Amino acid sequence: MVIILVVLAGVAFDPLAPLPGVATIVMVILQVVHSLPRPRRLVGPWTLVAQALLFVWAGQGAPGLLAASVLLIARGPARWVLTGAVVAVTGLLNTADAYTCVNAMVNALTQGLVVFGVTRLNDLRTELDAARHELAEASVAEERERASREFESVLGSSLSAITALAAQGRAGEIVALARRAAARARQAPPAPAQPPFDDLTPRLALPILVTVHLGFLIVSAVFLWRAALPPAVLAPGLLILAGVTGLQLRHSWPRPPGVRPAYAGWTLPLQLALALAPLFFPERPYPQLIGFAAGSLLIVWTRWAAFPAVGAVLAATAVAMALRGVAPAENLYWTFNALAIAVMFHGLALHTDMVAQVRQARLALAGIALERERRRIARDVHDLLGYSLSAIVVKGELAVRMPERSAEQLADITRIAERAIADVAAIPRDSGQTLSLATELASALEVLSTAGASVHADPVVELPSEIDALLAMVLREAATNVLRHSRAQLCRIELTSQDATACLRITNDGVADTDAAPPGQGLRNLTQRVSAHGGTLHTSHVPGGYELLVLQPTGFGRDADGVETVPRT
Repeated sequence: MVIILVVLAGVAFDPLAPLPGVATIVMVILQVVHSLPRPRRLVGPWTLVAQALLFVWAGQGAPGLLAASVLLIARGPARWVLTGAVVAVTGLLNTADAYTCVNAMVNALTQGLVVFGVTRLNDLRTELDAARHELAEASVAEERERASREFESVLGSSLSAITALAAQGRAGEIVALARRAAARARQAPPAPAQPPFDDLTPRLALPILVTVHLGFLIVSAVFLWRAALPPAVLAPGLLILAGVTGLQLRHSWPRPPGVRPAYAGWTLPLQLALALAPLFFPERPYPQLIGFAAGSLLIVWTRWAAFPAVGAVLAATAVAMALRGVAPAENLYWTFNALAIAVMFHGLALHTDMVAQVRQARLALAGIALERERRRIARDVHDLLGYSLSAIVVKGELAVRMPERSAEQLADITRIAERAIADVAAIPRDSGQTLSLATELASALEVLSTAGASVHADPVVELPSEIDALLAMVLREAATNVLRHSRAQLCRIELTSQDATACLRITNDGVADTDAAPPGQGLRNLTQRVSAHGGTLHTSHVPGGYELLVLQPTGFGRDADGVETVPRT
């Protein structure tokens, strides 16, 4: 808001007429109403019409203010048609000579774009900041939809095929298909694509930035041409003008936060030197370019360094013009003109940069949310489906080895596959049913016994629902590991709760096939889940076998991504 007010002052204030007329005062007040968020509720067609009636009698900057108001209030193509009309009328009111006409028209356009750009970009920055999570939510929804389609086509179809094979008694094919599906469930999902992004801000900000620079370049070039300078002076002057404007655009271009323009240690002094050079032209000084260099100082340097530097540059310019014999009034005008240009370019660059930063922040938030959701889906697929598919493999192998029990095992396979199909549908939506420790304990007893292990288990104790579901997940993964990685003959499941801490200890006498390997994805998933709830998970070799131990506080919980939850009993 402060920058908008300063830019308005730079456009409207005339140092040669420090006491503005009534028309100018009203014009500026109406522009403040159009540009600031809070008083904008007073805006209506009447405020635009009032400005249109006043701008003929108002002073410096009135055409630019009217052009800005048209751009802010009008909608669609009409805004650009009306803005062109304002620029054309401004030219018709300034027909003293070609330079005066062109200067008035280009100033109306560039000043209108600057005021419109600073105002609208500030609005867009606020809107984008307020809606910064919408892109993340849309990205997560799209990732869930993509995952749902992929799981349905791969895992869902495999599980459906397993139920069909079970109905036909084809146990051998079930085992092969379940192994392939289990391998697919354990695979890391592909990296998510770039989050979808459809933001018109860059298409608004960057053209305004370029057009304003071109406008000032044209006005300054016409001024030098009109001065009828000798070719030996005009040619270097035009080259200097092009160099200063190009460097200004380079310094104003959006960049990541905290990053200075490349080679700014060279380009900034070069721009300053080029801008100061016309002060020493042989016939008279030309101070028009000082505002560009001062604007670059405000853009590139920090405030505590830029403000004194800009003051020093403007003071040096005023002294140089005084030594060259420039009248005090003209000296004051050009010094203020340089300050106004510096403020306008600084404001435009600052707000363009802010919008770019908010855009990048939205993309970053969306990327984080997308990756977080991808990890959540992968973790749930591994933890929920891995057990079901391993159980199907065990029961399918038993049906092959013991044909007399195949009907019983095939019925179990059908039941497990149907439950897994429901999990496949629920995982992407994050709406799966909460696991029950009692249910998982019964299932583990059945499947491990089917696999040939003797299982001893403690009765289930009452726990908060979040902790009960967490330990159910641990038990499910532990049973999966016993099925996949060991040849256990004896398995013991101990569960106690004392002093607000639940203790789950699972031991087996099997020798892991991957003894020397680092912990697999399943144990890493469990460790993350348990740690997020404030607990600890340890695995170790013990005399006679292997142990998994979880110590879990029951007084509070956090979800798998670290968000605190309230336990429900």
